[in-house]
Amino acid sequence: MALAVGALSCRRPFPFKGWELQSPVATWKHMQSGRLTEVITFAVKNTKRKRRSFQNESEDSLLVSEEASSGSGGSASTSVKVNSEDAASDDQISGAPRSAVLQACTLTSGLLVAGGLLLRQASHLAALNGWPITDPSDVSFNFETWHLELIAGLVIVISSSRYILLQTWSDFRDSSEAANRQILTSLEPLDYIVVACLPGISEELLFRGAMMPILGLNWISALIIGTIFGVLHLGNGRKYSFAIWATFVGFAYGIGTIASSSTIVPMASHSINNIIGGLLWRYTKNSQK
Repeated sequence: MALAVGALSCRRPFPFKGWELQSPVATWKHMQSGRLTEVITFAVKNTKRKRRSFQNESEDSLLVSEEASSGSGGSASTSVKVNSEDAASDDQISGAPRSAVLQACTLTSGLLVAGGLLLRQASHLAALNGWPITDPSDVSFNFETWHLELIAGLVIVISSSRYILLQTWSDFRDSSEAANRQILTSLEPLDYIVVACLPGISEELLFRGAMMPILGLNWISALIIGTIFGVLHLGNGRKYSFAIWATFVGFAYGIGTIASSSTIVPMASHSINNIIGGLLWRYTKNSQK
């Protein structure tokens, strides 16, 4: 979710100030996220620039009209003011163009998948050569029927928790709204599946399928990787409240990975939660119109 919905993929140097040891993978991940932010920011600025140009042309037309009808009592000036306020309001609610969001999401997700697969292979070779790390092949791509129950449990817990927080925690609601507005505003309904599933699959492959096994398959490693996952969700309107939420979500996906020994469980859970969050946001916006 970019989606607030969790979408890291659809943000600056490595954010852990004061740490002496920095993870190369996390640093690389953050650099790629930074490129995504630049793509979306450029697209948004370009859109705003076009709106301002149109606004200026409208103001010029209204000023000419005012000169032609000087006895109107300042109504043209009032129209200019109202038009300016409407344009400013439109800028505030505008998001990135659809093509920019889809392109950035696809590109970044592809890079995350490549990075995750490379890290898994490197860790696998290191484990075979006696390094004291868990072989990432212990977290497979297998799927069993009982995993459906685990996926359903994760979806219910995470989606219901998010809904409660949106109703009760204003700071989290503002952070979530800022992220969703930037990414989801211009998308078509079917696009939600793309921006929900691509980050869900790629992020879980990297974080739970590649990074977590390096630290071990236990709740401590799930919490550490979940915390890194949460901190990387800061920025682009997201505040610490959103990072705390993302940490909890990352921890939950980590526990699901450990319980199932499969990356399919967190991938499916993450993607479904993203879809639910995105559709809930769209429904809320449509009902307010």
